[in-house]
Amino acid sequence: MINKMRNSILLAALIAAILSPASISASPAVPSSSSSTSPPTSTPTPQPFTYDRTSFYLHGSPYVIIGGQMDPQRVPVAYWRDRLAKARAMGLNTIFSYVYWNLLEPRQGEWINDRGGYDVDEKRRMGRDTTADGGAGIMSNDIAAFFSIAQEEGLNVILRPGPYICGEREWGGFPAWLAPVPGMQVRSSNEQFMEAAERYLVRLAADLKDVQITHGGPLLMVQVENEYGSYGEDHVYTTGLRDILRENFDVPLYTNDGGVDWTLAGGEVPGVLAEIDGDPWSGFAARDKYITDESELGPLMDGEYYTLAPDFWGANNVHNTTVGRPSQITQFVTDLDYVLGANNSISLYMFHGGTNFGFSNGAIWKNFTASFTTSYDYGSPLDESGRTNDLYSTLRDTILKYVPEGTVPEPPANLPRLEVPEFELKPLAGLFDTLGNGTLSETPLAMEQLGQAYGLILYEHTAEASFNGTLQPGDRARDRVIVYVNGTKKGVIDSTYSRPAQVAVSLQPGDKLQLLVENLGRVDYWSRESGTFVALEDPWKGIRGDVTVGSDVLSGWNIYSLPLETTPSLSSRNNAQRSSGTIAAGSPPVFYGATFDAGGDDNTDPALRDTFLAVPSGIKGNVWVNGFNLGRYWVIGPQQSLYLPGTVLKPVGNEVVVLELEPGAETLTVFGAAERDWANHPDPDYM
Repeated sequence: MINKMRNSILLAALIAAILSPASISASPAVPSSSSSTSPPTSTPTPQPFTYDRTSFYLHGSPYVIIGGQMDPQRVPVAYWRDRLAKARAMGLNTIFSYVYWNLLEPRQGEWINDRGGYDVDEKRRMGRDTTADGGAGIMSNDIAAFFSIAQEEGLNVILRPGPYICGEREWGGFPAWLAPVPGMQVRSSNEQFMEAAERYLVRLAADLKDVQITHGGPLLMVQVENEYGSYGEDHVYTTGLRDILRENFDVPLYTNDGGVDWTLAGGEVPGVLAEIDGDPWSGFAARDKYITDESELGPLMDGEYYTLAPDFWGANNVHNTTVGRPSQITQFVTDLDYVLGANNSISLYMFHGGTNFGFSNGAIWKNFTASFTTSYDYGSPLDESGRTNDLYSTLRDTILKYVPEGTVPEPPANLPRLEVPEFELKPLAGLFDTLGNGTLSETPLAMEQLGQAYGLILYEHTAEASFNGTLQPGDRARDRVIVYVNGTKKGVIDSTYSRPAQVAVSLQPGDKLQLLVENLGRVDYWSRESGTFVALEDPWKGIRGDVTVGSDVLSGWNIYSLPLETTPSLSSRNNAQRSSGTIAAGSPPVFYGATFDAGGDDNTDPALRDTFLAVPSGIKGNVWVNGFNLGRYWVIGPQQSLYLPGTVLKPVGNEVVVLELEPGAETLTVFGAAERDWANHPDPDYM
């Protein structure tokens, strides 16, 4: 009965579209009909993807977008097809994807789309495979290839290129090199920003030209900016982006904003389809109430319907999951029925979240740094390791009511993950023994002033007089400052707390003060209702301003950039022997290492080697496996293990390197779990 009713509605919509002269062309630059006063000289080419006031049309037939978000730059390239096939098997017909500018253009003017050659050092720096046999990379920026695979799996795609994307990513996808550009103001019509953004969008469009629906590809629409209405009202900026995108893409454009009056007013762009995110019940009503410009109206779509939420680091921040929350799942089903039952469109955010590998997570400023975890599981129907779950099955059953019977394939069975027995890691080198050349400066310099984007930065000062009092690392901790005097930890000033600890120091002439500062992720989201300064415009990491002890300003610093693009190898262990027996609570950071075997052979499905790597005796740090940075671990939780894709592993001799920031013993232990545990523990630095 439901399918019969739906077919009747679709037929009526199709007839109405054929009879209506107001059907909107895929490209505003292409007239939808010839002038009535002049005979046509040729028959216009029909646009493959269009819309009118109530419906989308694909090749002339009504098309309801049943979508889900999945970002290729968060998922190992070897698993793209697997994840996309599972999206189709859940009943989705469209994938929505953010693109991360900072990965495509990590340094100004350098474009790494992974479609051409780049050297081995660059592969290692970007977290890619560096084996001599030229094996496939772990991660990839080849967005066109991802879209092509989606098409092969029966999916269309919608592009969300930014330049700002939020997404709980480092600085909302902005590259860190924007920060020190004189006069730069992001997300604005500022000349410096618009020039940089245009270069980025034009390069991206060139990469994606042939995957547009107008060229036989799967790309249906492109989003203008991202939820801009929550941030500002600079319509010169958003119309400027519209014009850049129109000049470089052939497909329709849309905006996506929160479903209330002020966000829709701030985000609307003339001539661009206005859509909403969040709650579809109130959002759809708000869109049709507050958007009055006919050129912005069209079919209703919830461009981000949240399948749950991301996790923040914190002893009191529990993991977001639908497990044990039946009322939440019931609400998802009710909302899906509401949207699809009326032939409106939707995108599940996230269908598959993936991972913030390395140092790629973002943060939110709440008068403290709310830093997102390495895992971007998001409670999604396809978990971080690409396995389906109960939520997947429930959403699939709901979606199947609204698609023709027999058109959705069965999902594949989940493969078991790998168990790795606990093994021991031994010291390789002290972090402070790997410093290299520093920069001399009378006053501290921020990361960005040294051309550094991510990781840690060390500030060293040798006292020439006596100083006593509370240490202040510039204007505030940016973000987590470990304080050492003569190589012994004195405390941690951590901006993830609204009241970071006060660390008192006593320095005598000749004493060495060291401040190790970790970038916990630049702010990726700020709203006009946040009640704070515009935190997105303050991306600086390290130390900004003077370091004081009591009322005294400390001048004269050696500054060492520690981006951690490479780590000591296991062959360097002999160099660490001089520190053997000296690692105890309060010691500076130490690299530990060991090897383990994953089993199987070169023909083993890499998914069978997927595991969750845990460092149960660690406090805080990062883990590399075969040179690939899995991301951060932190005892406070809720994340207690790191997703290790089987694509990183080989049958034997896998090298694990752990940088433990707060070592307390001569060894660390590590194991791989087939099933993940989420838990929270007290912060040993704030007990």
